[in-house]
Amino acid sequence: MNHKIIIAVDGYSSSGKSSLAEAISKKLKYKYIDTGSMYRSIALLAIRKKIFNSDLWNTKNFIPILRNINFKFKWNKKYKKTDIILNNENIQSEIKTLQVTKKVSLIAQIPEIRERLTIIQRNIGKYKGVVMDGRDIANSIFPKSELKIFMKGSIEVRSYRRYKELKKRGVDITYEEVKKNISQRDFMDTSRKISPLKKSIDSIEIDNTFLSIEEQLNFVFRLINNQHLL
Repeated sequence: MNHKIIIAVDGYSSSGKSSLAEAISKKLKYKYIDTGSMYRSIALLAIRKKIFNSDLWNTKNFIPILRNINFKFKWNKKYKKTDIILNNENIQSEIKTLQVTKKVSLIAQIPEIRERLTIIQRNIGKYKGVVMDGRDIANSIFPKSELKIFMKGSIEVRSYRRYKELKKRGVDITYEEVKKNISQRDFMDTSRKISPLKKSIDSIEIDNTFLSIEEQLNFVFRLINNQHLL
């Protein structure tokens, strides 16, 4: 391997970004960064600080807290997944709750939060050798990344994947509720003023509605080999 690159994986909610990005990072032995989990962590922190307890909440007292936040990503041997550590606390299980899911798109619209996390994310990728997934990696965080992938899938399949995941964790929810939540997140992600979810002009699109993770991974490595990126 002659040199390291940055691989940006963007896409819609529950489109399989994390699964693919993590699989790519394992094969390349690269660092894997799930930026969505970073926004979820901030949403969890905001919930803990009770900043959503008023309809007229503002971020004035919350933003200063972000100056001292510290993120780490740690490999979980037991579950063979990457956990996120916020201020030395493993919060991986807490950030996947429905309560956090309902707030994360709102948190992602706040300029000061995006600005702070952008600085952290760019710093992580400074020396390359990173696979980073999110909503605005190719367009905003690493516009010069060597490989850009944009993930999509039908709303029905994405909703069913998320529904199965939640039911497996014992969450009492219907498929219709999950589909409604994902539709709302799609709208908020694509319509926000700052760094909206949008396919960059040089991104390779993967519609994984009917593709297995192995098929997606094979496709990505064909791209890497054909373009002589490594």
